[in-house]
Amino acid sequence: MRILSEIWIYPVKSLGGMALTEAKVEPRGLQHDRRWMLVDETGRFVSQREIPAMVLLGTAIEPGHLVVFVKNEPAESIRIPLEISPEAHPALEVGIWGDRCEALVLPGAISEWFSDQLHQSLRLVHMPDSTRRWADGHYAPPGQHVSFADGYPILIIGQASLDDLNSRMEQPLPMERFRPNFVFTGGQAFEEDNWREFEISGQRFLGVKPCARCIIPTIDQQTGERAAEPLKTLNTFRKQDSKILFGQNVVWLGEGEAKVEVGAPLYIPDKRTER
Repeated sequence: MRILSEIWIYPVKSLGGMALTEAKVEPRGLQHDRRWMLVDETGRFVSQREIPAMVLLGTAIEPGHLVVFVKNEPAESIRIPLEISPEAHPALEVGIWGDRCEALVLPGAISEWFSDQLHQSLRLVHMPDSTRRWADGHYAPPGQHVSFADGYPILIIGQASLDDLNSRMEQPLPMERFRPNFVFTGGQAFEEDNWREFEISGQRFLGVKPCARCIIPTIDQQTGERAAEPLKTLNTFRKQDSKILFGQNVVWLGEGEAKVEVGAPLYIPDKRTER
């Protein structure tokens, strides 16, 4: 039996994530996942690829607020309202990969806090509900949109896939290196590569494209230090068409809002006899 064992969201793109026991599912992904993003003076997004120190900032959700804190000094923190009024914040066209979309710029004091922590002039922006950033229609069904995630709303990885990878390396790595939204136990290593429709908590999801990995998995998510692994090992058995694949990109096939919970069975239509 396949079981949803972990749920993760990353409220601010490329900052530390937070584990949940349940999450709301929305058309652009899990609630609060990558709805905030740091941009440079040109409005282009920044990530751990350019600023590895972003891993040193953690996130938490409290009633009415997103809290961002320094992991090694949690008292050093900033509180950001979860409700962002479009009328009260200037709009900015931001760039994320090849996309341009409208975001709201948060007050200067918030951006200054991030600039001080990361030693670079940055602005924090929020994606309002009115913004539509479309998922890649070459793989996702028409009409699917996405937050500030790289390309698709949700990433799922099987624990068996990580276990297989770790069995090939001298030093095992935690799942956090790969920044998934869903982790499941049960099943075979890398079987998620070939998934199409599946269900969690009665909700239908669609696997659209295996995830091609960048250098972020080489960054220790606690220290910001870079190393050759795990891409060095993945390159020996997970390379396809010059891309290293690990995990499956997913879209939700529902409407409105729904909820998923840790511990829920994960069903694949042609494998229902495995319940």
